[in-house]
Amino acid sequence: MTRNQFWQTAFRRMYLLVTCCLLAGLIGARPVLAEDANANDSDVTVLTGGTLIDVTSGETMADAVVIIRGERVEAVGPAGTLAMPANATIIPMEGRWLVPGLMNMHVHLGLKLPGAAGAALVDETDVEEVLRMAANARRSLESGVTTLRLIGEDHGTDFALKKAIDSGQITGPRIETAGEVIVPTGGHGSLEADGPYALAAAAREQIKHGATWIKIAISGGISDTHGAISAAPMTDEEMKTLIEVAHRNNVKVTAHNGSSPAAKQSLAFGIDGFEHGYHLDDEVLREMKRQGTWLVPTIVVTQPGAMEFYRKIGSPEWYLQRVAETGEDHWKTLQNAIALKVNIALGTDQFPFEPNSGTTATIREAELYVKAGMTPLEAVQSATVEPARMMGRDDIGKIEAGYYADIVALPANPLEDISALRSIDFVMKGGEIVRDDRGMSAR
Repeated sequence: MTRNQFWQTAFRRMYLLVTCCLLAGLIGARPVLAEDANANDSDVTVLTGGTLIDVTSGETMADAVVIIRGERVEAVGPAGTLAMPANATIIPMEGRWLVPGLMNMHVHLGLKLPGAAGAALVDETDVEEVLRMAANARRSLESGVTTLRLIGEDHGTDFALKKAIDSGQITGPRIETAGEVIVPTGGHGSLEADGPYALAAAAREQIKHGATWIKIAISGGISDTHGAISAAPMTDEEMKTLIEVAHRNNVKVTAHNGSSPAAKQSLAFGIDGFEHGYHLDDEVLREMKRQGTWLVPTIVVTQPGAMEFYRKIGSPEWYLQRVAETGEDHWKTLQNAIALKVNIALGTDQFPFEPNSGTTATIREAELYVKAGMTPLEAVQSATVEPARMMGRDDIGKIEAGYYADIVALPANPLEDISALRSIDFVMKGGEIVRDDRGMSAR
């Protein structure tokens, strides 16, 4: 056989093989019948009769229909404008306001603070800690927080927890995480490194394990027994190199910070956000506004409502004194940041579900934003669309087609009174109902 005959035979055989495969596919295929479509509707849930809040515009839709297929919203519209899937589960929401699931952007599910409660955990193993974190994640979700950002945990426990939630092994909120807090020796965090390249290596290590943020500490903290909150312990080269390395990996950097000098230093190198901001001056806030830098205020931790929490964990007197000394400046920073329209995303530095002033820490944080100058809509946005924007997520934070069906319901309008969020009685994450106080899903 000549070479040409060989290739002609080979091509004929290939043609016959492909043709047979195509014919087999056509013979095995059949049109999608009505009963097939109806069968697929068994994975559909429809919320009916509630008032849906557009958290971007503040507009509301009365008698709304929200069609959810699987994990995502398929369609939204007024009653009578959408075809109702035949085999869908219908959940009546009359008298309820529908809001996107809340987000909390400063959480430590393995939180340990000075005091009796922290001392009791001194010998906690990583396995014990991640189990405790899992319980706290479940309680966070049940309180209405469907997404949170872990902003400093121990030894990779946050990565393990996120994998378990994402794979459906346990129930909890969506998680973005920063791994361990990276600090120079003696800083406000657990992962110590000194010099630009050691700090860069620490950042790369967290990113390798799955960190979607890097957190550094560029000033002292309230819970420190040494050092000043107003300090700025990192050198320019250390900070510049670490931020550059994170950004080269498309990972944002946020900093524990209460110091204006440290803020000015890090803003020069393009840092993405600050946590707390206890003592930030107006010059810093104006530069944050100019650059689009984010502030996660955690205002609840320095205001009177947190004393219930501190008493419960047996906080020592020196810690309570540092809280008291910080609270006034912290409040002024928040008021000025709101007035200057700095980007703000809600975060608490307490467990999202932690009791605070008769509600949860998450809801109290939003209430304090209104007291400090936000409108109720802006406060709701700080817990929904603004965190989504900060994280670069376009699949959470709204109740719209294509978005994850992360939804909370309540019997009053939070745009009229932010404290309506205290009455959340229904929580859905990704189309799965995790809380239904009225039992509407069982009807």
